[in-house]
Amino acid sequence: MHNKIIKKHGVEFMNLANKWKDYEILDMANGEKLEKWGNIILVRPDPQIIWKDKSFPKLWNTYNAKYNRSKTGGGSWEYKSKVPENWQIKYSNLTFNIKPMGFKHTGLFPEQAFNWDWMINKIKNSNREIKVLNLFAYTGGASVACLSAGASVCHVDSSKGMVTWAKENVISSGLQDKPIRYIVDDVQKFLEREIRRGNKYDAIIMDPPSYGRGTKGEIWQFEENIYDLVKKSVEVLSEKPLFFLINSYTTGISSTVLENILRLNVKKSGEFSSGEIGLPMKNSKLILPCGIYARWEN
Repeated sequence: MHNKIIKKHGVEFMNLANKWKDYEILDMANGEKLEKWGNIILVRPDPQIIWKDKSFPKLWNTYNAKYNRSKTGGGSWEYKSKVPENWQIKYSNLTFNIKPMGFKHTGLFPEQAFNWDWMINKIKNSNREIKVLNLFAYTGGASVACLSAGASVCHVDSSKGMVTWAKENVISSGLQDKPIRYIVDDVQKFLEREIRRGNKYDAIIMDPPSYGRGTKGEIWQFEENIYDLVKKSVEVLSEKPLFFLINSYTTGISSTVLENILRLNVKKSGEFSSGEIGLPMKNSKLILPCGIYARWEN
């Protein structure tokens, strides 16, 4: 069973990650979403939620913790009841460790389940050994998904803390004996070294930030750097690659832009596609848009 794809006049325009059992959006209004992560209910801000009416007003009293933005930037968690420092939620046979972090994050983007299912399907149906390169790999949602499908993974992120968290997710999913390399490094510098070494990968995943800094303060700006990064990444693709997936949460960039960049750089036969990913709200027809993707697949 695949995640649901909503069509309007026969055209795909929203892909839903709607197979979760341990995660739900209970309501959303006034720039905030009320979410259930296992048995913990959080309120977090979301810039897409510009409507004002709550669908289920009484539910908003049930939250355990709420992230309040500061007018001077950043923000902090307000706890209404005791919340564990970390807890686990499952997606199919994958187990993820959730922790409320600074700047509203929990260490997981549930909408990415749409991409995990697609990757797992591609890898399992390839009937061969697949080497995956996961760049800007964060806490390893995609790494865990690819490992579970039988691939070997090279997990690259410039944050040591995020790579440690990814290891925890691999262990909690029972995949610690599977072939994975963890690299704490600036993505662009790592790619340059892999090109010099002649290392090749059958699949590339990247989830670049809108803005970020590398291990030694290297500045990353999505609009300025994404094209060159994709161009460089193509140099480490194997002779018979399986897929190349780009995710983005950068405001104002269309998924078609990402698809165009892939088309200009991946000079191999195969299919190109792009679109938006969303999360459904429980007991509602409302959908929360959660970013874009583009992919090439063989």
